[in-house]
Amino acid sequence: MAAGVTTRTNSLKRKAATQENLGADQQPPRKLAAIAEADTNQPLRPSKTAPNSTNNTNGAGAGPSKLGRGPPPLTKPRAPTLATSTSTNAVRRTTRATSAPPKTAPVRPPARPMSRTTWVARPGASTVNDERFDSIQQQIAKIEAARAADAARLDAELAQERAKRSDLQASHEALSRELTNAKTQEIAQRQELFIASDELNSLRQRHEREISEMQADLRRKDRELRELNEDLRMCQADLERERDTVKSLKATIAQQATAQLSLTAQLGALQAEKAAVQAEFDRTCGSKADLALQLERAQKRIADLEREAREGESVRRKLHNMVQELKGNIRVFVRVRPVLRSDILSTTFNLSAGSAGSITDGTGSPDPEEEARMREEAMAQMAFPDKMDHREIVLKSSSESATGQERKDEWQFTFDRVFEPHSTQAEVFEEISQLAQSCTDGYNVCVFAYGQTGSGKSFTMEGGSSDATAGMIPRAVEQVFRVADELKSKGWQYKMEGQFLEIYNETINDLLGKGEFDKKKHEIKHDPKTGRTTVTDVNVVPLASATQVRTLLALAQGRRTVAATLMNERSSRSHSVFTLRIRGENALTGESCEGSLNLVDLAGSERLEKSGAAGDRDRLKETQNINKSLSALGDVIAALGEKGEGKGDKHIPYRNSKLTYLLQNSLSGNSKTLMFLNLSPLATHLHESLCSLRFATKVNNTTIGTARKQTKHTA
Repeated sequence: MAAGVTTRTNSLKRKAATQENLGADQQPPRKLAAIAEADTNQPLRPSKTAPNSTNNTNGAGAGPSKLGRGPPPLTKPRAPTLATSTSTNAVRRTTRATSAPPKTAPVRPPARPMSRTTWVARPGASTVNDERFDSIQQQIAKIEAARAADAARLDAELAQERAKRSDLQASHEALSRELTNAKTQEIAQRQELFIASDELNSLRQRHEREISEMQADLRRKDRELRELNEDLRMCQADLERERDTVKSLKATIAQQATAQLSLTAQLGALQAEKAAVQAEFDRTCGSKADLALQLERAQKRIADLEREAREGESVRRKLHNMVQELKGNIRVFVRVRPVLRSDILSTTFNLSAGSAGSITDGTGSPDPEEEARMREEAMAQMAFPDKMDHREIVLKSSSESATGQERKDEWQFTFDRVFEPHSTQAEVFEEISQLAQSCTDGYNVCVFAYGQTGSGKSFTMEGGSSDATAGMIPRAVEQVFRVADELKSKGWQYKMEGQFLEIYNETINDLLGKGEFDKKKHEIKHDPKTGRTTVTDVNVVPLASATQVRTLLALAQGRRTVAATLMNERSSRSHSVFTLRIRGENALTGESCEGSLNLVDLAGSERLEKSGAAGDRDRLKETQNINKSLSALGDVIAALGEKGEGKGDKHIPYRNSKLTYLLQNSLSGNSKTLMFLNLSPLATHLHESLCSLRFATKVNNTTIGTARKQTKHTA
């Protein structure tokens, strides 16, 4: 199409050049003198046969003619003017009309200006002008013919382009249909792929279950094989003994054969003795009846003692629960950690926690005497006046006022138990071991560690790698397994399973999963009938021994979200919740119970300016979420206290935080709750310690009601 437009433009340019060449070759003719010279003042009028021409004395002012449908030429052609003779002897005048243009050429040449009466010029000049005019009309006709041919060619090219466009549109529609079909097939294949993936996952899970069952059967078979081998060895030993006996008997028979004669002689004497033996036998039968009666009485006594032992176990459970309720269903323990070397260095050299932890020796480290002096200066003024029950802690502070007077402040707090800095992990666990016993009795138990960052919460709950430094979680699990083994002799069989969760920025993460944090959405579900709390899409691991729990703790500890703050080099920025579920059945008494042990390591609580999180957007968000969840925990405990005091149907705001909603069944009146308040001994943390102690006092003064035993419900 563009080629047709270019051709048409070139044709128009050639026509314009031809007309300019023709106009340049023509000489302007002289004017024809009028015959009647007397009437020279009368103006000339244009001829009626040339309506398109304009009045112009020199004949060059004719307007553009209409040249059909095509565009006008680039240059306007000038019609030749009539030559007039200057002689005065023209004797007649005539009227000459212009010739009509050909039908094929719609362009009309401009008419010559004529007056009402046209003077006839000389015959020779008129003929020349007519020939020139005819040649111009022929050229115009050729130009129009060329233009018509160009228009026809352009129409043909446009028709071809339209056909191509139709073909392209048809191809586009076909390709669109094919693309739609391909997308439909792809969606169907994706659906099939998803279905196949779900089936593969289910097959894998079933395969894993079958493998675990087969492994359990294999272990049982191995155990039976060992027992059978032991029986076989004993049988072989018995067989050897019997063979030896047979040999000795054969020797005895040989001896008796020789002694038969003597025995025959003695037969008479033996028959005499027989009567005496028969009498003795009768007396023995009477004694046997008496012994059988005594055996029956002893077996009856044993059955009565076993029944009394089972009843005693039930009584022990009740008495144990009563003792725990008398101590309070919500208790608060306070533990003050010792002063660390990094604390002294950070306080003396004004270093951060990370820099202080890296200094171990050299010129920057003080000598032992200097270190002891700095330890005393770094410690806050803490006292533990109750040396018998260990239930009191006193904090003192002295400051100088603006007037120069010394101001002394003293704060005294009382709790269920206060552990001094030198207390060991075993001493701490001894106080909570009875709560682990309550778990096997079918009660919900919740133990959570609260305190500022770096106060020793994770050490208290998880502990170190050695047996002496093991924390509350592994010790509580070992206690539960030990109690379960002791109760097997009384008919109890227990099944245990555990899960380890993390609450980070109000999002639940599975610490025992595959590490795909924030890719699965975990939801908390509470069953009002059974009182069980479950979390969707989390790994619940069956527990067979306490050693397995240590492995799970090491795995979860490496995947927990931590970060460095001004308070601690490796601060826990999330709440960790270890849940141990226990289900027990007694085939002898028909009893069943179900309890749970929740061991919670809360994230560090501190102010923004103390933690240094105000300048970091991520740390700021973490600190805000931590303080929000801890505040929600305080609100729940306060609401439980008001409800326990009988202030009506008080609403408990469990849903204000994922932490409180997860621990709803363990913080309610159906559970036993223990709060571990961990304190830093440093004087620089005195304000944070006071805030923690006031919160712990509020919790200690709360009564949440009486715990109820959770019985197992069967479908």
